[in-house]
Amino acid sequence: MIYVSDKAREKVKHLMADAAIADAPDYFVRVSVVGGGCSGLSYKLDFDNEQKPMDQVFEDNDVKVVTDLKSFLYLVNTTLDFSDGLNGKGFYFSNPNASRTCGCGESFAV
Repeated sequence: MIYVSDKAREKVKHLMADAAIADAPDYFVRVSVVGGGCSGLSYKLDFDNEQKPMDQVFEDNDVKVVTDLKSFLYLVNTTLDFSDGLNGKGFYFSNPNASRTCGCGESFAV
């Protein structure tokens, strides 16, 4: 499962409204893990409307989240959150599978 915090839900809904896709039921948040960043792996977030055959689909807190099977192995029980504080603004992941993260929180290692 991939979880979505209340703050992340509100920001996702706001961004979908800004992109004029809030009322399009086929759109969802796609979460991926890609190589890169100072710790070796990075998170990628996009809006998407095309599911692939091996995608893993979750719905939490009224947000549909889709990830590919390979990324899901890194994301099991991860929570998508959002911060608008002074020390950092944006989406971030609370990933219990990460053995270390970089200082900016944008990349991780397992």
